Amino acid sequence: MKQISLLTIVIIFAASCRTTRPLDNNSAGGFQSGDTLITQSLFIDKASMISEENIQRILDGNYKIPQQLRVAIVRLEPSSQLKAYYFNYWNDEQYLKTQQSYLDSFSQKFKLSSRITKVLTIPDILISRSPSFTNIREAAVRMQADIVVVYTITSDLYSKYKLFSRSDIKAFATTQLILLDVRTGLVPFSTIVTKDYLSQKTKEELDMSEASRRVQNEAVLMTINDVGQKITEFLNAK
Repeated sequence: MKQISLLTIVIIFAASCRTTRPLDNNSAGGFQSGDTLITQSLFIDKASMISEENIQRILDGNYKIPQQLRVAIVRLEPSSQLKAYYFNYWNDEQYLKTQQSYLDSFSQKFKLSSRITKVLTIPDILISRSPSFTNIREAAVRMQADIVVVYTITSDLYSKYKLFSRSDIKAFATTQLILLDVRTGLVPFSTIVTKDYLSQKTKEELDMSEASRRVQNEAVLMTINDVGQKITEFLNAK
């Protein structure tokens, strides 16, 4: 499980992407000759920062996502979610199956696009416990992926029930997702989706705990469906 939130990894983005070759005064530094199309990373890992010159080049440059895409998927576990589930669900079969079902849902969403030629899941053994963008990019390169989908999901039950009856269960879920271009280190797409779901315990459910898990799961699936639609619209527009 990854113990870093997506917001944290975005903050260190500028300090962690490697350039594929040094920038000098005689090269286009990531631009094709006579053009402003960005074709490689301009983030310099040695200096742990991006130069003012390269900031200008990125902001003034153009980016074009490849027409045919091999996609690698990485799930990051938010530290808050990890703490919440550690003691009760760390070895829980249902919890693990649920997390796998979310990953499968994302994979299916990408397979619906004609531009996606392959969907891969980056194994945990290729990602450090606190992954940087450099780590994620290098893992994606090993798997020959063009873009990396990095996502994180948080969900919980609302703690205040004054507006609901005792039998009501209301959950929320938030899914954060970015697309990372492996060649350039740029993020051409990002989204954050939060959804609520209200339900009651069914006759088939043994207790409120089982019902609560179902309600949380429904809230998560709503966010995944919304994110999937946004991704499809993005890819179709490019």
